[in-house]
Amino acid sequence: MVRDGAQGERWWSGTGRKVAIGREVRVREEGRAEAEVLWVRGTMQGMQHFDLCVIGSGTGNSLIDKRFRNRSVALVDGAERFGGTCLNAGCIPTKMFAHPADLAESARHAAALGIDTGPVTARWADIQARIFGRIDPITVSGERYREGNEHVTLFRHNARFVGPKVLAVGDEEITADAFVLAAGSRPRLPDIPGLDDPACAGRVHTSESIMRLPSLPESLVIVGGGSVAAEFAHVFAALGTAVTLLHRGDRLLRLADEAVSARFTSLLSRRLTLRLGQSVTALDPVSGGVEVSTADPDEVEYSFIGEQVLFAMGRIPNSDTLDVAATGVAVDEDGRVVVDAHQRTNVEGIYALGDLSSPRQLKHVANHEARVVRHNLLHPDDLISSDHRFIPQAVFSGPQLAWVGRTEQDLREAGVRYVTATREYGDVAYGWAMEDTDHFVKVIADPDTGLLLGGHVIGPDAANLVQPLIQAMSFGQDARSLARGQYWIHPALAEVVENALLDLPLD
Repeated sequence: MVRDGAQGERWWSGTGRKVAIGREVRVREEGRAEAEVLWVRGTMQGMQHFDLCVIGSGTGNSLIDKRFRNRSVALVDGAERFGGTCLNAGCIPTKMFAHPADLAESARHAAALGIDTGPVTARWADIQARIFGRIDPITVSGERYREGNEHVTLFRHNARFVGPKVLAVGDEEITADAFVLAAGSRPRLPDIPGLDDPACAGRVHTSESIMRLPSLPESLVIVGGGSVAAEFAHVFAALGTAVTLLHRGDRLLRLADEAVSARFTSLLSRRLTLRLGQSVTALDPVSGGVEVSTADPDEVEYSFIGEQVLFAMGRIPNSDTLDVAATGVAVDEDGRVVVDAHQRTNVEGIYALGDLSSPRQLKHVANHEARVVRHNLLHPDDLISSDHRFIPQAVFSGPQLAWVGRTEQDLREAGVRYVTATREYGDVAYGWAMEDTDHFVKVIADPDTGLLLGGHVIGPDAANLVQPLIQAMSFGQDARSLARGQYWIHPALAEVVENALLDLPLD
């Protein structure tokens, strides 16, 4: 059932019934087989109340399964597209762009293996049509599905708390016994002159708009040095755009292991213009594009011009737009909602998950937390906890990266004893077949127990190669058992992981 915000219409629920003012509504009361038609006219006192209110139609939406069919549920999301960031502007479309980018890069390097492909060109409109021709219908059908759920009322409005467990949604207020805050995050933009200049506005983008450009830009300036910047740099460079990547740090992907980060920075710099130590100071419109002004640590000024500009400088939790303080929910200094191991906030009956509360803004983290929240809502006397010990991450750039656990610099700074081993892709047979000279696997372990402390991969199929390391860490399997307790297919690329494990100098 959808609430569309039309003037003069107000919904109210109580005693198992939903009532509309000025409109005939056929509803089924809980425990009854027949439908009842109710007419109510005039002004109704009180607010609409639900058993559960979920804010966010991404992972929060997936939380509402058939086990909640006997509860009245409000689902609130005022975003332009239903379904959340991952589906519409994150994980899924970016990887659907990354795959053709991988193919384009492979074609350019095929000559070294005796294959001549000719010039590589990208049909941007066809790439977009394949991606959004699939995603947009899923978004629409997902919304229609929720509209058809008798126990779910869908509010397509932005929302904010105005009191303890009181949520303003559009032109009305609702309450609920329990809330799940899953409103996600939004791209961070710098506070610099020119950002709001109408002459620049149409050419300045975040990850939420860059994929829907009407045409492939001839040039693109990307500001940032994290995973979003790395992935879009790969995509646009591979498809033929002249990319300039500006980053204020001295290496890209600072959360990765130093050795991986340094190798990635070097390899990506071969494919585009990379300028490190650059802080953006202003934007100015120029003919056919935007001029991006920067300064280095010595206050030397530079300028870079691009037809389009992409800011990829991280994401901000949406706790401020929800005004969670009005309902008493605590946030940390970064704006993340504070939760305990059960995903509960400091306010009884209010849970939070995903980008809104987690420092690891990853879809698989949100999915895990949603499973925990779902269980705890359904079984309040048998709470379970989230397990955030071994969270993996992958960056689908060129090259691809993936890692799990701790980095060498982290262990060194913490004074933890460790041993490490590295194997190049080219050290194994499939790496020879690929003529690979750039990529490697690095493993880190406890020298006494042999338990893995971290695994880091840079190169083709990194996101899959890291998976056995994730499994070993999650189930307490030591490096020697992992390497010798199973068959490793020869001559598969996974042998590079096996050999890295065997190289560890364990006691």
